[in-house]
Amino acid sequence: MKDRPSGRKPLLVTVLVFPGVRLLDVTGPIEVFATANEFGGRYRVRTVSPDGADVVTAAGTGLRVDLAAAQVQEASDVVVIPGGPEWPSLIKDDALLDAIRALDARGCRTASICTGAFLLAAAGLLDGRRATTHWRFADQLALRYPQVTVEADALFVRDGHIMTSAGVSSGIDLSLALVEEHLGADVARAVAKDMVVFMQRPGGQSQFSVRTHTPRARQEMLRRVLDAIAEDPSAPHTLATMARRAGVSARHMTRLFHDEMTTTPARYVEQVRMEAAQAILEDSDDPMATVARRTGFGSAESLRRAFTRNLGITPGAYRARFRTTPPQVTASGPDTLEVSGEHRQSP
Repeated sequence: MKDRPSGRKPLLVTVLVFPGVRLLDVTGPIEVFATANEFGGRYRVRTVSPDGADVVTAAGTGLRVDLAAAQVQEASDVVVIPGGPEWPSLIKDDALLDAIRALDARGCRTASICTGAFLLAAAGLLDGRRATTHWRFADQLALRYPQVTVEADALFVRDGHIMTSAGVSSGIDLSLALVEEHLGADVARAVAKDMVVFMQRPGGQSQFSVRTHTPRARQEMLRRVLDAIAEDPSAPHTLATMARRAGVSARHMTRLFHDEMTTTPARYVEQVRMEAAQAILEDSDDPMATVARRTGFGSAESLRRAFTRNLGITPGAYRARFRTTPPQVTASGPDTLEVSGEHRQSP
């Protein structure tokens, strides 16, 4: 990380915007920093564009711009580079790339959101670094810029003074990590709670809600079974119980899960129970035995085995990581860190 100018208050955040920028890439981080000010932070946020003109976002919303990038004189504590759906054309915009290079040169920390990583890469700022972007575009980032080591499953990656984040909402994760870096875990935790978001989302981009990343069941009998599992994960959802509820044989129930849900009945039940356990761990201090009983795992040991198998961490570590954002120092050096679902560990 570059040295932060001493004695300057408040912390200055500069957000670069441009025509077609994704709105949440801009507003998500701004909301985090603005909310931090309600808990003792002193952030000052300004928006700049390459030519100083106001812009219209990809959503059609207009954004007011404070000044042109070339007019920036003060060094920024954080420079935010959002993305946009038209990134293939944006990476050819020389004026935009020049603005990014100039802002980075005057900033202590440069952070991209979602496809903003392509803009950093096109500007040459990711050469020889590790980075991430939205999971849909990770392969393209690696293909276009082979000098960048792409961490496809990371929510955000920190390499030197550069940070990159995944999809649009992960810009909030990244911003919370910066608030913790600047103001401490207590303030970051208060901001996360106020915004009703994770302090730190365990897991990487590959982890999504069971109900959203599995196909919708076509058969009404199977939908009834899935609803019953979701309504009470702690119930004894054995194959025989599910088959009786649907009025089919156990073999037919297994076939339905395979054909429509692309998984097994036991695996699906475990996924739902995992989500239920995660929610309890995030919101309570219940003993592990209680969490296990309420979510159908039966015992703390069974709960521990399920978490280790599915997330690679224990339930206790999950609970702790929801409440803080400890980065991992990699072998690349003390200023090269990654925060991802597979590799988060306390130093």
